[in-house]
Amino acid sequence: MRSFQVWEGGVVRRELRVIVVDDSVLLREGLVRLIDEAGHRVVGSAGSGEELHALLDQTPADIVLLDVRMPPTFRDEGVTAALRLRAEHPSVGILLLSQYVEGAYARELLGSGRGGVGYLLKDRVSSLTELESAIERIADGGTVLDPEVVSQLLGRRRDPLESLTDRERDVLELMAQGRTNQAIAAALFVGTGAVEKHITSIFQKLGLEDSGSDHRRVLAVIAYLQR
Repeated sequence: MRSFQVWEGGVVRRELRVIVVDDSVLLREGLVRLIDEAGHRVVGSAGSGEELHALLDQTPADIVLLDVRMPPTFRDEGVTAALRLRAEHPSVGILLLSQYVEGAYARELLGSGRGGVGYLLKDRVSSLTELESAIERIADGGTVLDPEVVSQLLGRRRDPLESLTDRERDVLELMAQGRTNQAIAAALFVGTGAVEKHITSIFQKLGLEDSGSDHRRVLAVIAYLQR
């Protein structure tokens, strides 16, 4: 169960339980303070993937913030831990924070088609509000990707889905960045109704029927990245 806290003025706000994993003590403690300031509760912190899994056995969490490169090899330990986390604790959200774009790893983590995952570049998180928004969207089952991550993933593919129009590709790229329909409409200077029609068309062209269980928005993004 997620806990709740009451703000002044009687406004009720969800308080998420967060675990922070980073081998840098300074960065880890900085993230802990930022998350506390955002009104959420850090229930644990760790310096490696193994420490994370030991911690999760004892401490329930709603979302885990993970560095990508951690001991002992400083290559892909964070993503390996994230993939294990997704398999063993599928209800826990995952936010990768890295200085690097690891395209293959991002595709592997996103490949299940489930939401509740994000990949942001540390140097490009410009405000507490941005981090807070990402945490809350991921906890709600959304997908949050830094535009630079999306750009590099898409840049490696010269032949995106040919059946999509230019405008539908624009919409899909913004979907991959985790934008809402309203935010996409604002970015493209169109109405939300037009965005909804484009998204419906994208789903149809990709053969994504509304089964009531699959996260079609995420599956559309995955199909775009994989093609």
